[in-house]
Amino acid sequence: MSRAPKSRRGRGFAAPLVGLLLAALPFAPGSAAGQTDGVPGDGVFADSIVFGQSAALSGAAHRLGDNMGLGVLAAFDEANRAGGVLGRMLRLVVRDDRYEAEAAVSNTRELISSGVFGLIGAVGTPTSRVAEPIASEAGVPYIGAFTGAELLRGPSQRHVVNLRASYYQETEEMVERLTADLGFTRIAILYQDDSYGLAGLNGTRRALGRRGMTLVAAGTYVRNTAAVKRALLRIRDARPQAVIIIGAYRPAAEFIKWAGKIGLRSVFVNLSFVGSNALLEELGPHGEGVIVTQVVPFPRDVSIPVVADYQEAIRAFDPQALPGFVSLEGYLAGRLVVEVLRGLSDAPEGAPTREGFLRALTEMSPLDLGGFVVEYGPGDNQGSDVVFLTVIRDGRFVPVERLSR
Repeated sequence: MSRAPKSRRGRGFAAPLVGLLLAALPFAPGSAAGQTDGVPGDGVFADSIVFGQSAALSGAAHRLGDNMGLGVLAAFDEANRAGGVLGRMLRLVVRDDRYEAEAAVSNTRELISSGVFGLIGAVGTPTSRVAEPIASEAGVPYIGAFTGAELLRGPSQRHVVNLRASYYQETEEMVERLTADLGFTRIAILYQDDSYGLAGLNGTRRALGRRGMTLVAAGTYVRNTAAVKRALLRIRDARPQAVIIIGAYRPAAEFIKWAGKIGLRSVFVNLSFVGSNALLEELGPHGEGVIVTQVVPFPRDVSIPVVADYQEAIRAFDPQALPGFVSLEGYLAGRLVVEVLRGLSDAPEGAPTREGFLRALTEMSPLDLGGFVVEYGPGDNQGSDVVFLTVIRDGRFVPVERLSR
């Protein structure tokens, strides 16, 4: 596990039916979403506080959106079963953006104009790149996006609330473990050809550069496809000892499986965005030794109080759901919202405001969610710096501290 000090940060399944059903709910005061007697535009009503989510519920990355939504909904359901927050139930209205920027823009504008308190659990860098400026301009908190890109980590982005460590921190941990633990000097990269892939590429180059190294090869693929064979051949010719993969579960699995077929015996290291549970399923018997960096605790480690809470919450919300890193991240984002709102007990007439929420987030820091601590401050909108390491062994992920041959 790695936690970079704040001053050293690198700056410049599941339940698809649930998401689809919520996406279909009408959204207006007095609608089926449960809002009544509201003040238009702020997402706060007499009986509820309403949040919005635009995420992939269909397409090649749908399991990421499904599981982020599952986690957020489980956290909200947990709070609602305990009586809600400030006398109100928490609601989530979900829209499908298919992991495409144009749809994310449309969804974000719709949710904001309909009136949400905040946006939570967005999935991806290319979607967040276009959605966040819309939210910030409207004064709407943009909370817990499933991305570690630097483009959400500017010191002036006061409406952005990041939960997770950054991609720079993840790629630094990757390179440190590959070089220090395994002694590797030949590292290649496969990356998605968009802002997400470039964020991972820049982080990797930055980490290698600090060690006087460069990539031996780089290959790309197009978002929402699994067209990786040409990149694989280019990377194979460089004979890398390790390949860092900045992608989603389906193309990552396709690359790893085809690498085995053509005799490329590299170590494969994936960024947390890959979607670990989905990657494991896609790889099947070909996953042994595949590495994934994580930004949340191990989702089966119930010795951590918040993980025990998470497991109980998803069982109560959806008994068929399996624990996983992505839904745990969604749950932690939801829990963060719940805890900050609960801290607004002195809000005028018990009604929270967006500005009050953002101010309290900083004033309450550090905030222990139950063994997972987040801390915010002026010019610092990222709560956690922790990076964990996991490896597939015998068909399941196991946590490790170091890599071994």
